[in-house]
Amino acid sequence: MQHFFKYSKVIQSGLNLWPPFRGAGIRIEELSADYFRCKVSLKFRWWNKNANRTQYGGSMFSMTDPIYPLMFMGILGKEYVVWDKAAEIEYLAPGKKELLAEFELSAQQIADIVEATKAGNKILPQFEVLIKDTNGTEVAKIKRTLYIRKKEKYCIPETAVA
Repeated sequence: MQHFFKYSKVIQSGLNLWPPFRGAGIRIEELSADYFRCKVSLKFRWWNKNANRTQYGGSMFSMTDPIYPLMFMGILGKEYVVWDKAAEIEYLAPGKKELLAEFELSAQQIADIVEATKAGNKILPQFEVLIKDTNGTEVAKIKRTLYIRKKEKYCIPETAVA
């Protein structure tokens, strides 16, 4: 699987063809070659409206589901285990049109995680992403907690770290 991460466009195309995303109207609009930035959209179609004729909350939640783990997998590579551990959503306004979410990571965040996990310790970083409509109105705030750990065979022993 890791060899696919050499090419962010392959991951982007694969996600855009993935049935859960495609069926919900979710699209990866941009995934940077270095995996530090990703833009996702959610089309507003008749089949993803709820009873109030607004965007279905489950689709909003889904548009953020695999993004941070995939970004970290692309950046950190095969030496790390990356999982989505927990998430919560706060709805701020009804989604009445196409929605957008932008995900960004910094070099400092990556450096901090690499440092914290070099001996095999797990880390549970939290990230927040805002979902906005095409007018810039904030529709939902999603907090995601990841599980990141360096695989044992790639760890630096604690005695070597000190």
